Amino acid sequence: MATRAMPRFPDGFLWGVSTSAHQIEGAADLRGPSVWDLFTDGAGRVRDGSTAAVACDHYHRYPEDVALLADLGVDAYRFSVSWPRADTPGGLDFYDRLTDALCAAGVRPVVTLFHWDLPAALDWLERDTAARFADHAARVAARLGDRVHKWITLNEPAEHTLLGHALGVHAPGRRLLFDALPAAHHQLLAHGLAVRALRAAGAADIGITNSHGPTWAASDDRADTGAADFYDLLLNRLFADPVILGRYPDGMDALMPGDVAADLAVIGEPVDFYGVNYYAPTRVGAPQETASEVGGVPIPPELPFSVREIEGRPLTDFGWPVVPEGLTELLTGFRDRYGAKLPPVVITENGCSYEGLDDQDRIAYLDGHVRALHDAYEAGVDVRGYFVWSLLDNFEWAEGYTRRFGLVDVDRATLARTPKASYGWLREMLREQRG
Repeated sequence: MATRAMPRFPDGFLWGVSTSAHQIEGAADLRGPSVWDLFTDGAGRVRDGSTAAVACDHYHRYPEDVALLADLGVDAYRFSVSWPRADTPGGLDFYDRLTDALCAAGVRPVVTLFHWDLPAALDWLERDTAARFADHAARVAARLGDRVHKWITLNEPAEHTLLGHALGVHAPGRRLLFDALPAAHHQLLAHGLAVRALRAAGAADIGITNSHGPTWAASDDRADTGAADFYDLLLNRLFADPVILGRYPDGMDALMPGDVAADLAVIGEPVDFYGVNYYAPTRVGAPQETASEVGGVPIPPELPFSVREIEGRPLTDFGWPVVPEGLTELLTGFRDRYGAKLPPVVITENGCSYEGLDDQDRIAYLDGHVRALHDAYEAGVDVRGYFVWSLLDNFEWAEGYTRRFGLVDVDRATLARTPKASYGWLREMLREQRG
């Protein structure tokens, strides 16, 4: 346990934890198929050969999980609505029950409308999917809008584009490299259309969540700094600039499909907050002759950059470097880049993968990142909330069940829940914040 007192955040600061539907719900027989069901169907694409057909069985065990949230003492719970489940007759009934249970427990529902589990019949390369998503947003808002505290349109369109459409290591498994950019544009267009649909339905407090991190050049050599600038544009600015500024970075418009100027007027619909998922910086250099790797994902040598190791830092079980001050750097950099146009920021995911119930490394990780977030707040960044990833050990996409991000252990044989030491640490920290 950390011994130094945690600095106090302002009254009204929102503390929460996050999950996603496909990773925890299970009950796959009670919804339509998603691209992830097709991706994991015996194709050998998941490290341990698993699927999310059962996952944590949250669909049936949600009362137990809501009780864990209440005992933890968080203000809010960020969960996603499975689009394939919402499209199933009666599928929204589950989210009605979950939302009611959260409200009864004094936990505010924060809803993400898309967290990568696209219905199998749809395709982000097709423009019509954006309009279909707006319909999905309107339908969910009509059902849950009277109780939802915050709305998040999309989760991490950059990763969904890069990993699912450019490199093929996530669903839907395409290896299109830069030909994947239409999927990025259509997701951003879907975001803007969904903001309009949510507002038309009377919803408020709407944002988007993107994963961001500082990009560090491997050296001062021009080839390395140029590669790092391009990587930063591709993973950070390409997804933040259209939402915050209403425009793409210079030169990117020409790579996008359709009437880009008209679409940007939709994509740039004002949001009430900007969600940031932070895990680590990335050290980037000029291309190399062989593939490099980031977070276990191979980067093909034909791309105009390579990813290098960040040395001298402890690593999580996922092999990600632990760099809390990178969160301060990221947020103050956003403050400097976007100025008054930057909406209030909510950290919608931050967490780490470690084994074991006595997870002191996770405690140290969370302690360091909450302090780094407070440093950003004191530096003038308008930070309104912090959500830990994740409540439960879950189906970690292509890693299956081999990576454990949860504050609560889930036994794979029995699905029994056991709070870890980090759960107790967070509960005590929250009590001190309110003391």
